[in-house]
Amino acid sequence: MSQNAPTVVLVHGAFAESASWNAVVERLHARSVDVIAVANPLRSVSGDAAYLRDVLAGIAGPIVLVGHSYGGLVITEAASGNHAVVALVYVGAFCPESGESAIALSGMFPGSTLADALVGYPVSTGGNELRIAEDAFPAQFAGDVPVARAVVMAVTQRPVTEAALTEGLPSAEAAWHRLPSWFVYGDADENIPAELQRFMVDRAGAKGVREVAGASHALAVSQPEAVTATILEALEAATP
Repeated sequence: MSQNAPTVVLVHGAFAESASWNAVVERLHARSVDVIAVANPLRSVSGDAAYLRDVLAGIAGPIVLVGHSYGGLVITEAASGNHAVVALVYVGAFCPESGESAIALSGMFPGSTLADALVGYPVSTGGNELRIAEDAFPAQFAGDVPVARAVVMAVTQRPVTEAALTEGLPSAEAAWHRLPSWFVYGDADENIPAELQRFMVDRAGAKGVREVAGASHALAVSQPEAVTATILEALEAATP
């Protein structure tokens, strides 16, 4: 890659972790791409975006932000007003308009079965924390991942607060209005249905789109080639 190439910053979503990007990181490293996989706190859109901004502030040069699932809200908020960010990539992710939350977007079109798979419990900081029931996780989150691997993912998932999923995008204008965006998603996603993805793609005027047949919500794990190819397209377009 060119010395002027942006750094790729990967942001996982709810019920995942930064290691979920491992196969994508390996492929980006093979192309000599600088990449960071951030540990998303999953506490609130505003708080998670503030943390991500702190990470971005330590990176010299331009940045391509990549978000999975709920991470799409976080990258959209963190990119607001940040001129180091030159492109956004949504990987099976929410691409919100100002004021829209993960819960609100999930209800726009039928197809998500996530609500029935969740278990919740109160946390000392207030409110509830949510995770996917371990017996439901393989089918709900990772239908095209080998079951043995999906079982491990169920155990290592990071829970999200209910507040994070219900908080609307705080910024007055979503960053994708000024930044080019790319999308990759699966047509067998049980969390964020393909119909919703297509709506968000059209609304954002995406520069590039991949709809992967048979792919689940766990795209970075099960379809790393498609995810990496999409990131590389964004990277090439953003490299002087």
